[in-house]
Amino acid sequence: MKAVIAIDSLKGSLTSREAGDAIREGILSACPDASVTVLPLADGGEGTVEALTLGMGGTIQDVRVTGPLGEKINTRYGILGDGKTAVVEMSAAAGITLVPVEKRNPLEATTYGVGEILRDAIKKDCRNFIIGIGGSATNDGGIGMLQALGYGILDEKGRQVPFGAKGLRNIAAITDDDVIPELSACHFRIACDVTNPLCGEQGSSAIFGPQKGADPAMIEQMDQWLARFARICRENHPKADAEQPGTGAAGGLGFAFLAFTNAVLESGVKIVLEETHLEDYVRDADIVVTGEGRLDGQTVMGKAPIGVARIAKKYGKPVIAFAGSVTADAKACNTHGIDAYFPILRRILTLPEAMDSRNAKTNMAETVEQVFRLYRIAAKIS
Repeated sequence: MKAVIAIDSLKGSLTSREAGDAIREGILSACPDASVTVLPLADGGEGTVEALTLGMGGTIQDVRVTGPLGEKINTRYGILGDGKTAVVEMSAAAGITLVPVEKRNPLEATTYGVGEILRDAIKKDCRNFIIGIGGSATNDGGIGMLQALGYGILDEKGRQVPFGAKGLRNIAAITDDDVIPELSACHFRIACDVTNPLCGEQGSSAIFGPQKGADPAMIEQMDQWLARFARICRENHPKADAEQPGTGAAGGLGFAFLAFTNAVLESGVKIVLEETHLEDYVRDADIVVTGEGRLDGQTVMGKAPIGVARIAKKYGKPVIAFAGSVTADAKACNTHGIDAYFPILRRILTLPEAMDSRNAKTNMAETVEQVFRLYRIAAKIS
């Protein structure tokens, strides 16, 4: 039997790799002669750097950058085994979880640190980038990132505008005299699963501003400033289209990538599945195993396990999923390619006990073992 495992992380409990290794242990306990391949899985959000980098023979890079409120922080990104591809989560430098609730203020929060990560990777010869842009604390239209890359985002006196969305109101000109020359040779795949435009009722300020600390007056101001920024960009950067779906992602960071770099916005799941070459492994598999922390009705809305299941069904392969917990509406997964799913809890536990990594590994391995004992019996009967 050939089994391919591609399971998302169980957030706060097991990484994608840890969950996959526990499943492999369970399969081999039931079927010692099985050939088992574990591939990393993520959706472009939190955990993507670790899943892709460590799952594909890469290395984690430590770097010190500017945090969302202008302070220096230590953070990480990954370089894949080819030595040319960097994996970055913008939230590692400008994420909302880096800012205490009482200090959240998009007028002040900057993406400058994101640009510093990119500069570091470019200096290390990376020219291809996979960027997850979820979970931002910012609404600066990406101007902080652009400043770090060498763009002049200038006021009427020719000075760099200040960090944060408040800098947008002072922009008089944009220059590229000091942009790092290697940037033009770089290509960016942006993991983006939102379709919001930059401005308007569905734009970044109106939809995502409140969770970042914006009040109604701030939202109206930021929306106007971003619209003006887009008009200025359009003068010399024809790709600057504020109406394009996804430009409102991460407080307008999606717009900055599309307007100023060689970037495309793509489904995060799609990027990860292609980078790991999952389809090549599934083609020759007998069974595919996937899952995530919680299977529910939202799983079918483009989440990673369904991406795995779609590829498996392209080749008529059975798909089993495991999860830390399962809700009643997870039955929708059965009509989207997951043939059967199983929660891994084996006895009554408190939430902290269930999420303890040691318990989770044991529960995963032992649940998988019993499921594959049944699978082995079924295979003999058929």
